[in-house]
Amino acid sequence: MYQLLLLLAAVFSTYIAGAVEFNIFETAPGVYVHFGAQEEISAQNLGDIANIGFIVGEDSVAVIDTGGSLAVGTNLYKKLREITNLPVKYIVHTHIHPDHIFGVKAFDQEDARIVGHERLANAVVQRGDYYAQRLLDIIGDAAQGSETILPDLTVNDSLEMDLGNRIVTVSAFPTAHTDNDLIVFDQKTETLWTGDLLFIERTPSLDGSIIGWLNAMEELEKFSAKYVIPGHGPASDEWPGALEAQQHYLQIVADGTREAIQSRKSIQHATETVGVSEQHKWLLFETYNPHNVTKSFSELEWE
Repeated sequence: MYQLLLLLAAVFSTYIAGAVEFNIFETAPGVYVHFGAQEEISAQNLGDIANIGFIVGEDSVAVIDTGGSLAVGTNLYKKLREITNLPVKYIVHTHIHPDHIFGVKAFDQEDARIVGHERLANAVVQRGDYYAQRLLDIIGDAAQGSETILPDLTVNDSLEMDLGNRIVTVSAFPTAHTDNDLIVFDQKTETLWTGDLLFIERTPSLDGSIIGWLNAMEELEKFSAKYVIPGHGPASDEWPGALEAQQHYLQIVADGTREAIQSRKSIQHATETVGVSEQHKWLLFETYNPHNVTKSFSELEWE
């Protein structure tokens, strides 16, 4: 049954946020996921490119990321209310990137705590206005009302959220994909939401530290999970096997960048050559691989 859900999720993963139907899947009992399109943010998808969803306990609900615009967050909230009347107690933003956080105003009527990494508030202050302007530039008037909210419950190690006979653990990571990454683990179903610490099928995007990200994946491997919900891409019941492709790719980028630096190659040469053996394995590769190499080069040249 779960394999069927994974297949359905993949089939509908390119659905557009502005369409009539907003698809959501119960990937495990009480765990609901909307799979974002494997695309860049556009006027057509309204920022609906990240995996978002919620976990339902006996007393309350925890939302995991709110989407890339108010329109996406509104669709998520409507779907949540079709499924349960329980109050939303927590809204977890797994990191700063706009495709995960700009739908939060759709939940204004809920008395929910906004949960974020201890560094998330600083990232919102530094980047929030820029991200909002970029969203407006890309999707136009549909961006109106898409705002960020500073977290009022921060995590520097771990936090347990009790939803009523359902404990959900939020854990903070050192700098990896970003400097403010959280993961969410539903103990009842052993479902692990990785945020963007894991990409499946879509090229990973480095905004923090490649060394830190490789280390973070070693830590993720220690989790005993049955199901994993990545930040982008289909869900998986192969754990920790679901990490392997990303580990392989990021290690190739790290090794290739180090070799280019040691051989005194230019950063332009590195961006044109490092990681190219992986290009047919990942979506949006030409967009993100040069960025990943550039970011890695800037970090690793100081080793």
